[in-house]
Amino acid sequence: MMGYASSGAGRAAHEALLARQDAELRLMESMKRSLQAKMKSDREYALALSAAAAQGQKMDKCEDLNGSLIASAWRTMTEEWENTSRLIKANAEALESRALDRLITLMTERRKTRKVYQEDHTKISSQFTQLTEEVQRKQSEYQKCLESYKQMRAKFEENYLKCTAKNNKESTGPFHSSNVFKGKGPTSRGGRKLDETRDKYSKACRRLHRAHNEYVLLLAEATECERALRTAALPSLLDQQKRQGEATAATWKAILLEVVQRSDFSTDKFREITSKVETTIQNLKPQDEYKEFMEKYKSPPSTPITFTFDESLVEDTSGKLQPNQLTVDNLTVEWLKEKLTELESSLQDNREKQTALHGPEIIGNGICKNNNSSSQSGISNGVNGIDRHSPPPIPVTSSEPTKLLELRVVERKCARQAELIRTALAELGCEEAPSGCPDLSAETVGGDSLDGSSPDHQDRSSLGSKASVDALRLHLHSIIPPRPFFKMFTRPFRCKSVPSSPALPPKTYRSSSEGPADTVSVSETERSLVEQEWFHGVLPREEVVRLLRADGDYLVRETTRNHARQLVLSVCWGQHKHFIVQTTPEGHYRFEGAAFPSVGELIAWQRASGVPVTARSGALLRRAVPRETWELNNDHVILLDKIGRGNFGDVYKARLKTTGQEVAVKTCRVALPEEQKRTFLQEGRILKQYQHPNIVRLIGIAVQKQPIMIVMELVPGGSLLTFLRTRAGALSSRSLLAMCRDAAAGMRYLESKNCIHRDLAARNCLVADDHTVKISDFGMSREEEEYIVSGGMKQIPIKWTAPEALNFGKYTSLCDVWSYGVLMWEIFSKGDTPYAGMSNSRAREKIDAGYRMPAPDGCSEDVYALMLRCWEYEAEKRPHFHQIYTIIDNIYNR
Repeated sequence: MMGYASSGAGRAAHEALLARQDAELRLMESMKRSLQAKMKSDREYALALSAAAAQGQKMDKCEDLNGSLIASAWRTMTEEWENTSRLIKANAEALESRALDRLITLMTERRKTRKVYQEDHTKISSQFTQLTEEVQRKQSEYQKCLESYKQMRAKFEENYLKCTAKNNKESTGPFHSSNVFKGKGPTSRGGRKLDETRDKYSKACRRLHRAHNEYVLLLAEATECERALRTAALPSLLDQQKRQGEATAATWKAILLEVVQRSDFSTDKFREITSKVETTIQNLKPQDEYKEFMEKYKSPPSTPITFTFDESLVEDTSGKLQPNQLTVDNLTVEWLKEKLTELESSLQDNREKQTALHGPEIIGNGICKNNNSSSQSGISNGVNGIDRHSPPPIPVTSSEPTKLLELRVVERKCARQAELIRTALAELGCEEAPSGCPDLSAETVGGDSLDGSSPDHQDRSSLGSKASVDALRLHLHSIIPPRPFFKMFTRPFRCKSVPSSPALPPKTYRSSSEGPADTVSVSETERSLVEQEWFHGVLPREEVVRLLRADGDYLVRETTRNHARQLVLSVCWGQHKHFIVQTTPEGHYRFEGAAFPSVGELIAWQRASGVPVTARSGALLRRAVPRETWELNNDHVILLDKIGRGNFGDVYKARLKTTGQEVAVKTCRVALPEEQKRTFLQEGRILKQYQHPNIVRLIGIAVQKQPIMIVMELVPGGSLLTFLRTRAGALSSRSLLAMCRDAAAGMRYLESKNCIHRDLAARNCLVADDHTVKISDFGMSREEEEYIVSGGMKQIPIKWTAPEALNFGKYTSLCDVWSYGVLMWEIFSKGDTPYAGMSNSRAREKIDAGYRMPAPDGCSEDVYALMLRCWEYEAEKRPHFHQIYTIIDNIYNR
């Protein structure tokens, strides 16, 4: 991987090595995120598979499937789904506890290795530089000594010659510097100036010779040093990097192998599950599927049902109307002709549909081929089905499509009616109105003649009245449960159209579709709505969708539309459906059918009757989804003292009536729009799944009635910002570091859960009695790796928010890192305001231009260095929270 120990000592190779190490770290970081995403998806898949298995196993209790081989095979399959779910979950947990932890450790070690290498390489490079500078300095000194020597020599020679010419008493011969230092030269009569020049010349000569020797020695030393650094120190450093790189690659390889093994669905355990399911299904014998069922339920063929004409209906018609015969007269002839045309049209459409399904050869299979010929059938005895000319029965074959059979049944019905009408019209009976019947030749509306002059006005009125009663009866049948339904109960519901009888015994409702175990008592239906276990108050639709998992699951909730309170029935039926509970003028409740005086009775009837909520949806009620443990009753929360105010309402100290525990309660103003109420409850939805000592703990949500509340643990120390400002003099640097460490631990946990806080600041942290810091206020939080904001900046805390979030609306956990840097500054400044004296826009401009806040008084260099790293303009250069926690912890324990 790194064969650069002998030939990679150059500057370009060094920079390439650093870049390679950076790239490896980025790859590790990408692998870490990918593994976290994989583990999350594996857990979700395991959960979904387990839920699917549970759904599939619900049929196990159905006694009607006793002895079914298919049901047994299905039970085996769903059980093995559950085993597969456990395996996948175990593999995901093993990946987290082994591969991911090893990868994080490897990343930490790799960063340390890179830092040590860079420091050692810098040290060696500085030694090279120091040697070069020292040689250059000594060379410069040598040059200066040489120039001084030349200058002094020239001055001495000049004075010496002057002195010699002046005395001119002795001849000294040619001048030589050695003669000067031996005392040979002009006599002392040359004067004092010549002596001074001689001394300076002598000193310059000694300095030159010494500089020469020092330069020679330094060159020898530098040569040996350079050779040692170049041939020993630097190669040793590079060899060490090579060994460490290979060790990293080996560990990395082991991690990847672990990931492969934990992601392999072809292992023996998975193959064993697949083999078991496949063997069970292969052993199925279709011919034996209904063997036990047929043995158990042997019974004689059913007796045909005979439909006969009630002859008492025509007793008072003076023989004009005959049983099983159509009457053709001036009252019916036009209607019969229209009916015949309608039937012939239906027959034609039916034949075309049959031809499209199965070809033209099926037409006339025992059924009238030419519906326009009355002679082929000769039907005269009506609807009793006893005529010798009636069509043969429809053959039933296993290959016959269901739709084709339906069309054939419809064809037989239409053909029989058409033949009856043709036969009656061919005989063309009486054209006079039968005696005893009113003259309906005139148009009537509601039983009254249009002109009011008919002598039979009273008869027409009574007939019209009867029609009105019939219409009313049909209408009532559509809104009142059919009589057989009420036979399931010992006493009918108090429906608006069905009076209850006090003389009857107490009522019990039982669903005919779910067996004797599913009984709804009167006391349940008569409880108030808030007490019903399936009433979830103003629970948001997002939570409702999460709770309704299987077909038939249902609950009732409250919503607001156009400033009016409405009750909604939410049902899972293929998808999630939501039905508004209708209110009648009498104050009763209904959907499409009967109306009841309470929602509880309506839901109980809807469930027990097996009638769909609406005909169009087909949705049935099977299982009431009860409130979760964290859904509290508003009446159990006793508000005490107001301790603050939030974006959505007031914050109170409160006490739970059920346990006596003191808690903190956030309330939501009743007048807020529904959207803001959903945003308010989002904090509770996020908090309810988190358990960490540095995250404020959710106790529950009270949504049964207004005002809705979020109930959390009471943190006695209050806001961290207020705590810092009021206790500034009593807080040591170590205490401040502990607060930073607590906040980093909480944010590290949130980062591992892919939760972006988006509003991390001292004002949104709380302080416990032992000075432990807890992250709070999750109103702006999102559970996503990346969240894009497309709206305005109205609610954004500008001075705490990262540049990429302000400029592009892009939020990641690294945006929280920026905010954490500001939180650290707040802690060490003991509650000062960030960017004091600057407006939001000014602070934003200066940050984009590169400005960063100075270190607070008393803040150590390593802590401030961490702040600056959190404030890197490019998000990728900022540390993650697990790194921040490690750094803070090391500083704290130092």
